[in-house]
Amino acid sequence: MHPVRFFKPWRMWRRHDLKSSYDVVIVGGGAHGLAVAYELAKRGVRKIAVLEKSYIGAGGSGRNTTIIRANYRTPEGVAFYRESLKLFEQLPQELDYNMMLSQKGHLTLAHAERALITAQERAGVNRTLGVDSRVIYPDEIAKLCPVLDLSDRPAFPIMGALYHPPGGVIRHDAVVWAYARAADRAGVEIHQGTEVTGIDVSNGRVTGVRTNRGTVSAPVVLSAVAGWSSEIAAMVGLRLPIVTHPLQAFVTEPLKPFLHVILVSATLHVYISQTDRGEVLIGSEIEPYSSYSQGSTLNFLEVTARHALELIPILGKVKMMRAWGGLCDVTPDYSPIMGKTPVEGFYLDGGWGTYGFKATPICGVTLAELIHTGRVPDLIKPFALSRFSSRELVSEIAAAAVSH
Repeated sequence: MHPVRFFKPWRMWRRHDLKSSYDVVIVGGGAHGLAVAYELAKRGVRKIAVLEKSYIGAGGSGRNTTIIRANYRTPEGVAFYRESLKLFEQLPQELDYNMMLSQKGHLTLAHAERALITAQERAGVNRTLGVDSRVIYPDEIAKLCPVLDLSDRPAFPIMGALYHPPGGVIRHDAVVWAYARAADRAGVEIHQGTEVTGIDVSNGRVTGVRTNRGTVSAPVVLSAVAGWSSEIAAMVGLRLPIVTHPLQAFVTEPLKPFLHVILVSATLHVYISQTDRGEVLIGSEIEPYSSYSQGSTLNFLEVTARHALELIPILGKVKMMRAWGGLCDVTPDYSPIMGKTPVEGFYLDGGWGTYGFKATPICGVTLAELIHTGRVPDLIKPFALSRFSSRELVSEIAAAAVSH
């Protein structure tokens, strides 16, 4: 008889005892925090801890609506997201994980002459910087999305659209899991259920963090906590120009595939796509009030459903299945804050508003380069915290008028 062999259960990543010191502590176990950890490990940094108060991907990374794109409005934003989209295209191969990447195309609908002019301006900036983007009109829109109501019956008829062919979706959970697995294999310690309760600062520099599992010393701490950025920054005495707003979305019952592009209407404050499971995913703008609530509201559901039906009337009898909310950390210019702070050793990755998931891979690369070398990469120089005092804002609201 052959001896019975017992195998340890296979795990995507390991559990660790929390050590007393690390070279780098990353607060936040979402896609950004894990991406930076992975990229730091690639560069030879060995003692890295990712601290997540819940489970990895519990925040914005697991609550976003999976859209990736590069058709922004400012030259700084376009260049940044162009590189992020390129990395997303290579990410499944690099991390050896199927992330269900689908570059189905992205349509930003125009319902007025002014919206068409804005679309032309964005298309011009996009093409100048090497991003595939152009304005199309109802005849071509009808071929891409036959279910759209392109008649003159709606209150806001569709006059054209900014078409971004490489825009698409990628499975958000898979991105988190792939980065976590790759980071773990590179030696990063991932600590779930570990809440940071304070950050120690001495003589203007970070010395460590306090957690519900004990105190850890570290000369470098990165905050990558999205909607909670203001709370973490306050632990080192920083007041950020950030306001946190709730963001909501919902999905319908599964349907056979019929929607093969992503639809966005800033006028109607709605965006629509169909998931790999067949659900129609519908979202809207951030709520106008500041809150840390992640629930859903009846007002959001009523208004957003009505606007979705103006675009796709055939959804009228489809059942709504579930709704959820997330938190968005919004800056005055709708652009992120990345990099160094006045507190030496404390780095920020925040202010992403509604489009942080799209930045995941390039954020990992650039912040890891900054932490490892001390040099600020050109791509993130415009997004420094100091831009608010020097009045060098990067106003991205024209490309972020609806949250997706």
